[in-house]
Amino acid sequence: MSKTIHTPLTREMARTLKSGESCLITGTIYTARDAAHKRLCELVAKGEKLPLDIENAIIYFVGPTPAKPGQAIGSAGPTTSYRMDAYSPTLINIGQTGMIGKGKRSAEVVNAMKANGAVYFGAIGGAGALLSKCIKKAEVIAYDDLGAEAIRRLEVEDFPVVVIIDSEGNNLYETGRNAYLETLK
Repeated sequence: MSKTIHTPLTREMARTLKSGESCLITGTIYTARDAAHKRLCELVAKGEKLPLDIENAIIYFVGPTPAKPGQAIGSAGPTTSYRMDAYSPTLINIGQTGMIGKGKRSAEVVNAMKANGAVYFGAIGGAGALLSKCIKKAEVIAYDDLGAEAIRRLEVEDFPVVVIIDSEGNNLYETGRNAYLETLK
């Protein structure tokens, strides 16, 4: 059974989510990859305003393909998250509560998540065309010059994710592997 999440994702809600839980996200999420993350962190360092409200926000690490006629967005599968590891702690420390991607995260990211009540969701890689069906609206809000890596505001409905790392640092990539190894004994 999936948990339903309506954005914004408050710290209180994020802290109720547990590693391994399936969730369906409905509401507003944002897209950003490494080039956009770098620019956001440069703005933070200068004390300047961000082009999105980072408080209680979920950022999806994706560079979608162009939309075909009648579609909100093209294929929108997750990108490898470690590319954002240098930047994620900064954004988590100023209020971001959720990230969606694929792959492992660094200890620094996990520590920021634990300190601030944030979670890391996994989306299924290779399923970008299917995931795009859950995206009802997509609008570039910053860094249009980055093309596919521009920051977009997405309106999603029942967007499927799994909690990979929860706000306590429990990591499905570790616990799942250990559970499997136990079955081999």
